[in-house]
Amino acid sequence: MAHVQTSPAKGTRSPIDRYLDSLHERFRALDEGTVATYIPELGKADPGWFGICVATIDGHVYEAGDARQPFTIQSISKPFVYGLALEDRGKAAVLERIGVEPTGEAFNEISLEPSSGRPRNPLINAGAIAATSLVAGRSPADRWARMLALFELYSGRRLTLNSAVYRSERETGHRNRAIGHMLRNFGILAEEPDVALDLYFRQCSIEVTCRDLALMAATLASGGVNPLTRERALGAENVDEVLSVMTTCGMYDYAGEWLYRVGFPAKSGVSGGVLAVLPGQFGIGVFSPRLDARGNSVRGVAVCTALSDELELHSLRAPRAALSVIRSRLDLRASASKRARTPDESALLAERGHQAVILQLQGDLTFAGVERIARTLGAEAAGTRCVVLDLERVHDLDAPAARFLCEQLAAGVEEGREHALVGLARHARLARSLGEAVAQGTLPHLPQLADLDAALEWCEAKLLGERTAAEESELALAQHEALRGLEPDELRCILELAERRELAARQIVVREGEPADAIFLLVRGRLSVLGANAAGQLGRLSTLSAGMSFGESALVERGTRTAFVRADTAAVCWVLPRAALDAASAERPRLRIALLESFLRSSLRVVGRLSRELVATRAGAAERG
Repeated sequence: MAHVQTSPAKGTRSPIDRYLDSLHERFRALDEGTVATYIPELGKADPGWFGICVATIDGHVYEAGDARQPFTIQSISKPFVYGLALEDRGKAAVLERIGVEPTGEAFNEISLEPSSGRPRNPLINAGAIAATSLVAGRSPADRWARMLALFELYSGRRLTLNSAVYRSERETGHRNRAIGHMLRNFGILAEEPDVALDLYFRQCSIEVTCRDLALMAATLASGGVNPLTRERALGAENVDEVLSVMTTCGMYDYAGEWLYRVGFPAKSGVSGGVLAVLPGQFGIGVFSPRLDARGNSVRGVAVCTALSDELELHSLRAPRAALSVIRSRLDLRASASKRARTPDESALLAERGHQAVILQLQGDLTFAGVERIARTLGAEAAGTRCVVLDLERVHDLDAPAARFLCEQLAAGVEEGREHALVGLARHARLARSLGEAVAQGTLPHLPQLADLDAALEWCEAKLLGERTAAEESELALAQHEALRGLEPDELRCILELAERRELAARQIVVREGEPADAIFLLVRGRLSVLGANAAGQLGRLSTLSAGMSFGESALVERGTRTAFVRADTAAVCWVLPRAALDAASAERPRLRIALLESFLRSSLRVVGRLSRELVATRAGAAERG
């Protein structure tokens, strides 16, 4: 069987782990109710046992407390055997013998339809015994082997029978024997009652853990496929029927109030287990032996009620878009901002690019979506230095999701990571939660970035150490990237021809349509290359820093400027007029060739970056669909 992915160790527990820990701490003091004793062996359970598990539909398990304490499955076995009966006999044949109406009565009432003797539903004892009798097999031993194998498919591991509980069930199950004979009297059972009853006592005595319950629930949540082994336990066409009866009948005579207050399919058992299903999201398992008057685990009901209320999980809430919440994951090895970089900076970013991560999110963020985000961030390598969450494509973000997202960001800060957000202005709940976290001192103020390009540049700056001091100092013209490879006499010639020009912040350096009559070598500050979109609005095409150049086309053609260039900061450029270069090149032909080679190297670096980004974009699109 496949290995279960479990939560990380205590020191690195995620916000979801910590939330389950808080639920466990909150409700373990709840000492109402008593342990079941009508089956004597169940009375030996420790009333203090208490475990909580949540298993996602992709197989990740979060657990708190006594999650691995074995106990017998009892009535939680009923919906799974009912599903097997549906597969063996078909819906019509099963409905002839078992109804689907809630009874409002205790689980062990002899609740049969007066005219037909048909049990009201498959989750009371009468209906469960009838369902067990419908399991196909060549012999009782063969039928038992099929049933045990079924539960192993759901749990993803080998399971065993608790012989002591089985004997106790068999020796004290007189009321169930009476139910069996009534069913035989009405022709609901087609065999002697003792055969079905023995199988029923066995199925109730299978030993499981709280974690098993969560994975069994997650199997139903994922349409009948075990999220770990990827083996199908129940046909998709029968999952709806099983979840329907769990919704209306799974919590005995508390089922109506359960649906009203909690609002998702569930099944309880008298050994203290509660199994609950959030279709398409995750499964829940809770174990605590203290029972209320209806036979439901007191702590199990309390935990599920808290989960529904605090995480807004009621199944009758308006449906959300069924999209993967993580649209893409980017890092700086394959993606880059529009800010042009020197060869040294580009080499450093290629080396350190994995240390910056940008998650582009989408759709509606609920607890299930944030669980996936938190797990993705928690799995990032220890060397990750900065993380950006891009919320531009997120439509809605509910209050529990905002709270957990803030906790995950705080956990990242504790681990030494820096964070920034894109699109926060659209999400008031998250902004409010972040503000509260800042006020409480659990989070610093997080930068809010305009768009993905700004996010990429922010990450680059963090990895490069953003040398503001270097930007304020002026690069010697002789050290400019464009002049590398020039012979000493050629370099002296350029130094004689160049004119130094100081620029103020926001100053336009060149305008689109002006004659391209000079080359500019930037030695201090930052400049942005701007182009107009279809609406006539200027947007950034690239950003240049000290050691870079623009206007190189002046070397080869007498055209016009194709973009605007604006100083982002106070800056210094050296300007090489084309006319002066033409005159100097007539005497030194190699001068023009050397400059062209330098500018070609720069262009090839840009083309290489764009090619890498295109490959990364196509790979991300292939992963999504």
